[in-house]
Amino acid sequence: MLTKLKKILSNREIVLKIIFTFLILLVFKIGTYIPIPMVDTLAIRAEIANNSFLTVLNAFSGGGLSNFSILALGISPYITSSIIIQMLQLVIPKLKEWSEQGEVGKQKLNRATRYTSIALALVQGLALLYGLGARPENILVHDALKYNNLYWLFYLYMAVVITAGSCFTMWLADLITRHGIGNGSSMIISAGIISTVPSMFSTLWTKYIAGGQANAANITLYITVIVLYILMIFAVVFFEGAQRKIPVQYANRAQNGNSDIPIKLNSASVIPVIFASTLLSIPLTITGMLGQNTSAAGMWVEQIFSYQKPVGIALYILLIFFFSFFYSFMTVDPEKISENLDKQGAYIPGYRRGEETKNQLARMLFRTTLIGATYLTVLALVPIIVSKSFGFTPQEASVITIGGTSLIIVVGVAIETAKQIETASETKEYKGFLE
Repeated sequence: MLTKLKKILSNREIVLKIIFTFLILLVFKIGTYIPIPMVDTLAIRAEIANNSFLTVLNAFSGGGLSNFSILALGISPYITSSIIIQMLQLVIPKLKEWSEQGEVGKQKLNRATRYTSIALALVQGLALLYGLGARPENILVHDALKYNNLYWLFYLYMAVVITAGSCFTMWLADLITRHGIGNGSSMIISAGIISTVPSMFSTLWTKYIAGGQANAANITLYITVIVLYILMIFAVVFFEGAQRKIPVQYANRAQNGNSDIPIKLNSASVIPVIFASTLLSIPLTITGMLGQNTSAAGMWVEQIFSYQKPVGIALYILLIFFFSFFYSFMTVDPEKISENLDKQGAYIPGYRRGEETKNQLARMLFRTTLIGATYLTVLALVPIIVSKSFGFTPQEASVITIGGTSLIIVVGVAIETAKQIETASETKEYKGFLE
């Protein structure tokens, strides 16, 4: 480990890339503290704490949403549009054609993704503003409330600022991808999530230790929560790195030329949990916009779609499993893998090429995805269980997140970035040897 670290730090190019990445992330973090004019951030924080979807969005924006900053949406519109464009490739032939055109097609898809993300940022910004601002006193400062005929103009102006902030965040992500370390979008999301960790520990300290509350029971609870957090990190590292390797043999190669096809235990990554929580939050957000939370219809929606309730939890689990299988079979296509093996003169031992190989790959992917979906479900439910068990208030639960989507993202990005740095250091050393 120390040898690898020494090799990395002795590589001037990698060190400069790491420094550049940290500087860009610092610029992003500073941007999350620049509020949009005319906004009452204290009132907005109270609204966000009571909305699970906005809590997730706030974590992805590095706290930019709770500050209602110019980077309130962060990189989330770009991530959402990337997923949309990827899924549309299944139903729009032109997009599928672009995906098969190599680098030229990739540039076209990137352009389409960016235009979609700009439009999506404007729509999300307007929806967010009109949702939170259904009662203007929840969003506007006191001095702006007297202009009751100009609320729509204020909201439109704010939405344009939020959209510009999302475009600026996309540009920062591009800079990291081209000149820094790791994937820019992933690094910005991870940095935003990590920046909220200190507030989690300070909230725990305030709850159990500060103000003369440090008795034996509270100290035990404080240590228990921290230990749970550490154990969850180890569990996520294990499951995110777990793979099912399918052995492959080549008819025209020697025995030692055999290889395998790795299938990740969690092929869908964090996407199923994000999609499931987003779909469940839409009805709750709409009732909140209309001010119907306490009405009969609002309470009915709360019982069905809130994953704090039994029916909502069951629906949440079903959606996670559905999206896990949908996305896994979309990204890992057994038919395409079978065709590629056939072209390369390869086969899975004990199975014929073609249909039989495709069916075997599908069965293995189904079993692996079943385990992965179960893991995702447990990880998604842990924050809810911990919150109920330790009696956290909604505000505390929005900050103290044991498990959940945030942890998967941070661990996944950390693993991929570490691999990239290690590969870059080894490649550089190899080039030097040749020279």
